[in-house]
Amino acid sequence: MSRRIGLVLGTSTGGVGAHIASLIPGLLADGWQPRVCGPRSTDELFGFSGLGAQFRAVEIAGRGRAPAAVLALRRATGDVELLHAHGLRAGAVAALSGRRPLVVTWHNAVLAGPGLKRAALGAGERLVARAASLTLAASQDLATRARELGGRDVRLAPVAAPLELPRRSAAQVRAEFGLGPGQPLVVSVGRLHPQKAHDVLVRAAGRWSELDPVIVIAGDGPDRAELTALIERTGAPVRLLGHRGDVADLLTAADLVVLTSRWEARSLAVQQAMAAGCAVLATAVGALPELVGAGAELIPAGDVDALAEMGLLLLSEPDQRAELGRRARAQAATWPGVADTVTQLAAVYRELLG
Repeated sequence: MSRRIGLVLGTSTGGVGAHIASLIPGLLADGWQPRVCGPRSTDELFGFSGLGAQFRAVEIAGRGRAPAAVLALRRATGDVELLHAHGLRAGAVAALSGRRPLVVTWHNAVLAGPGLKRAALGAGERLVARAASLTLAASQDLATRARELGGRDVRLAPVAAPLELPRRSAAQVRAEFGLGPGQPLVVSVGRLHPQKAHDVLVRAAGRWSELDPVIVIAGDGPDRAELTALIERTGAPVRLLGHRGDVADLLTAADLVVLTSRWEARSLAVQQAMAAGCAVLATAVGALPELVGAGAELIPAGDVDALAEMGLLLLSEPDQRAELGRRARAQAATWPGVADTVTQLAAVYRELLG
C-alpha cells in the first residue's frame, strides 16, 4: 500500500521546484504517494500533477499570508503520514502547522544584513531548525547553521540536478539570437534576485565588446526592472530572457556559462552546465568550490574586474574553453544523481515512519 507524504514548497521559479519535480517519478516507483503543497503557480510551472503527484494549492509567499498558509496546509495534509518541506519559508509554515514527523531541506542561506529583517529571518531559521524531526542540508555550511540553531538530527543531503536533454541544436539556438560565425554566446541561468548578483555580469559585459558577444540571462524575479535599467544605462550586450523551459538547449549553444552568485549550495544551473560539458566561470562561494573541483574557473564574488578579465581570457581562447569543458564532464560524473537522492529520501522516510 502506498504511503502518503507531503512535499511542501513556497514560491519557486527555479531550483527548488525543479528539484521536487525530479523526485516525483522515483518516489512513485518506490511506492510513495507524494502530495505537493505550494502556490498554484508552481504546479503550472513545473507540472507536478502531470508527473503523477497529487497537488494542493497552499499559497506560501510573503509573511502576511503565513496564518492563512498554515491553515491551508493543515487542511491539505490531514491524511499524510509525513511532511517534507523544502526551503525555510515552507519549513516555517510546515513547522507552525503542527504536522509531524517533519523533514526540512535547507536549500539556501539567509543573506540579509544586520537589522530587524535579519533578526526576524534568524527567528524563522531557529523555529525551523528546532521543529524539524530531521534536517537535510544541501551544503556543509547550511548543516552547521542548522545545528547551531538547535537542529536535533542534521544530515548532509546533496541536491542533484535533473537530467535534461536538449531539443534543439546549437545552430538553431544561435539562429534564435542572431549570432554570426565566431560570435560568442554567454549564458547565465538564475532567478533575477540579489543573491544571484546578475548586476556584476552586466557591469563586466561591457568590457567584452571587442569580441561582440551576445549575453543572455534565463530567469525572472524581483530584480528585473533594476537590471533592465542597468543594461540600458551601460549599453551592455545583455538580454533578459525571462523564465525558460529550454535551459538544456541554451547550454548546448553556450561558449561560456557564467554564475555570479553571492552564495550557492549545489547550484543546479552549474551542475547542468558542467554535465553538458560547458566551460563554466563561477564565484567561489558556499559549496561551489567543493562541487566544481577543477571543472570550472572560480573568481571572488562581486569582483567585476576579475569576471571581466577571466571572461575575456576564456572567450578569446577556444582551446582553453574546450579543456575546461572536458574537465567539467569528468567532475560531473562523480556527483550523485537524482536516483541516489530518491534512495536517500526513501530511506529517511522509512526511518521516521518506522
